[in-house]
Amino acid sequence: MSAVVEIRDLSKRYGAVTAVDHVSLSVKRGEVYGFLGPNGAGKTTTLRMLLGLIRPTSGDITVLGRRPGDPGVLSTTGSMIEGPAFYPFLSGRDNLKVVARYAGVGAGQIDAVLETVDLATRGGDKFSTYSLGMKQRLGVAAALIKDPDLVVLDEPTNGLDPAGMRDMRALIRRLGDSGRTVILSSHMLGEVQQICDRVGVINNGTMVAESTVDELRGDSELLVRATPADVVLSTLDRIADVEAIRTVDDELRLRVDERHTAGVVRALVAAGADVHEVRRLDRQLEDVFFEITATEASHV
Repeated sequence: MSAVVEIRDLSKRYGAVTAVDHVSLSVKRGEVYGFLGPNGAGKTTTLRMLLGLIRPTSGDITVLGRRPGDPGVLSTTGSMIEGPAFYPFLSGRDNLKVVARYAGVGAGQIDAVLETVDLATRGGDKFSTYSLGMKQRLGVAAALIKDPDLVVLDEPTNGLDPAGMRDMRALIRRLGDSGRTVILSSHMLGEVQQICDRVGVINNGTMVAESTVDELRGDSELLVRATPADVVLSTLDRIADVEAIRTVDDELRLRVDERHTAGVVRALVAAGADVHEVRRLDRQLEDVFFEITATEASHV
């Protein structure tokens, strides 16, 4: 797939503070790309440069084959950065009319985007009466008003309750399934794991990982709770099929192929160990994220 966004060696400095430090990433056409990082990691600053809202100190950005802020780029890009901002005394529909007028889009698109974000029945209500989830969805509607090829959403699930997060997750996945390219900035890692095709991880302004979700999560592990510890560890050390052992909260996590699980259990029992629990663990994106960011922080 061709790249919709290419960022190479991008940096942004504010005096002595480096907000973004030599970041490179690539977003392919038609994918939902998760841009992850702790608060203050540089996500929003990077997205602002991508959209042409602020100038980079150094580096190159190409969006849809052009420079950020180019009229041809703006006409085919929709975004919501740091939450939606609308007139509280206007209805959702009238707020979208204002957005459409500035975007040079006919008002005929408004009902379609309200339907897309499940606000068709509340479009006539004032924005001030909307719940936080409805306000976020109206922000996404404004991002879609130009029927864009690229949609950039900065923390769209911020402050949402579980039901609102579920609805926003389904909406973003629908956008991806419709052929649009979506860049999703978030620290809600469970949400990202469910809807993103690839992710990039930024920490302290530096890009620390970029891969598919499955590749980042890696292979599953085998959780083992058994005693006594000395017998268990010495036995596992002698099993050639066990590739790695680590301890987490008094539990052992083994890198071992699922085919060899029964052999591990038999070896422990034969050695006289009491086996209390054995089960497979699929690594979650959250686990990988904290491992990556903790490792990077320890090197600072």
